[in-house]
Amino acid sequence: MTETLEAIYDKCMANEDNIITILQEIQSKIGYIQEEAVNWFSERTNIPPSKFYGVVTFYSQFHQNPRGKNIVTVCCGTVCHVKGAPRVISKVREDLKLKEDQDTTKDMLFTLERVNCVGACSIAPVVLINEKVLGKVTPSKIVKSLKDYKG
Repeated sequence: MTETLEAIYDKCMANEDNIITILQEIQSKIGYIQEEAVNWFSERTNIPPSKFYGVVTFYSQFHQNPRGKNIVTVCCGTVCHVKGAPRVISKVREDLKLKEDQDTTKDMLFTLERVNCVGACSIAPVVLINEKVLGKVTPSKIVKSLKDYKG
């Protein structure tokens, strides 16, 4: 871990990067923003951890917990909600055997996340699997789509 953080530090300092770029590098290399990494960078840069966490909690691109290999993103905007997003979410949870308090499968193959809007209302409800856009999704269609990622 220290070796990875040293490499990120050297790269970011050489480019005079900001906190956002440092956090993007951490997440890219480690997979999520670990407390240990934030504390390491805080000590190394004399920037308080609160500044790092302020950025982490403000931007939805940052994640503080490990995520699955495949990210299933369900749009929950008004149009998607009206056209069936809650039924799609329920079916994804059932198919992936996710409990109400879980977003990531135990095998780390899938993470389910909800977003407020993806801006594709004309094809609602919308689901993204690893950024691949699926439109007019039904509960049965999402189950078929997930099979392709189950390996």
